[in-house]
Amino acid sequence: MTGVEVRDATDGDWPGIARLTATSFGSHWHPETFAAWRTLMPTGSTVVVADGEDVVGMAHYLDFTLTVPGGALVPAAGLTWVGVAPTHRRRGLLRAMFAELHDRIAGAGYPFAVLTASEGGIYGRFGYGAATTETTLVVDRRFARLHADLPDPGGVRLVDPRENRDRLAEVYDRYRRHTPGGLERPLPLWDDLLADWPDSRGGSTAWFCLLHPDGYALYRSHGRPRSVRVEEFTAVTPQAHVALWRALAGLDLVETVTVRSHPADPLPYLFDDARVVRTTHAEDELWVRIMDVPAALQARTYAADLDVVIGVDDGFRSDGGIFALTVRDGHATCVPTDAPAEITMSLDVLGSLYLGLHSARTLAAASRIRGGSAEQLAGLDAAFGVDVAARLGFHF
Repeated sequence: MTGVEVRDATDGDWPGIARLTATSFGSHWHPETFAAWRTLMPTGSTVVVADGEDVVGMAHYLDFTLTVPGGALVPAAGLTWVGVAPTHRRRGLLRAMFAELHDRIAGAGYPFAVLTASEGGIYGRFGYGAATTETTLVVDRRFARLHADLPDPGGVRLVDPRENRDRLAEVYDRYRRHTPGGLERPLPLWDDLLADWPDSRGGSTAWFCLLHPDGYALYRSHGRPRSVRVEEFTAVTPQAHVALWRALAGLDLVETVTVRSHPADPLPYLFDDARVVRTTHAEDELWVRIMDVPAALQARTYAADLDVVIGVDDGFRSDGGIFALTVRDGHATCVPTDAPAEITMSLDVLGSLYLGLHSARTLAAASRIRGGSAEQLAGLDAAFGVDVAARLGFHF
């Protein structure tokens, strides 16, 4: 850290921030894109590391609303655009920026900080745990036959997405309000997404859009033989899911349809032969750091009663401790206690459990959870289980 300074970003820093963003992530963003995302940045939400006049490190947070199990909408700080110049690596810049930024997040009263990670090995030491998983599913449309019992709900139209921005936003908002991991998406972000900058298409076409009253699919077409990649598939109801996939399976002259999805997607079961749907990739998606353990555990609802004393280790800040967690009729009370912990875990592990995707018993088998009987671990899984599978609302 010798000779460099961690400080607030100024208006004069933004050309340097744009340059470091391009260097860190390999693409130049449009000024309109920066302007859209900056509408979500409160005062004091950006820190930079300056070496003289050069911006050599940056970290920002966005003011988000996160849906937690049970449907409560809770404030969350969404970390984004985190980067260190290749000229200044291994000097402690990331830790210095994170220490400052998380102090600000705690001071602003956020019970959660969340992020999506370009690299999976960085953020666990800062108390972030992978809480949702993105899968990539590929449908071989040439051999895909919908099973005979599948209904045909209809209602899908091929539309211009920019002309239907408000309808897309309304469908997404209904979806994110009942999906753990959902994030509020303000209209400036919709405008930036639907601007459909040519240099963001990866050599594919402009957006195509299938719209249903309760769902939509935004996709691009690419190459010869032709393939389709669905970048956003949102269905509020099972009927919308079926209707949209009927339309996608009916695309002529298309060999494969690839979609960003999640582990609970029922897509393979729509076809006579489930093998026409292959899972080609699975990767961590939303990472959660719990900033206030009692507030976070009391914000969500639970599927079973529970009485347990949990020890939470936080090697980055002082947000851990020992907590008595009691759940009755779906609602929790969580208070610090002097009682000995029955089950101990790191803060990142609690973040992984929080949205209901990961299993306490599996994490215990990997020595990520220590102590506790088989019955207590099963009780954690029962309580933290969810009816609606967790999924990140959108990448940020």
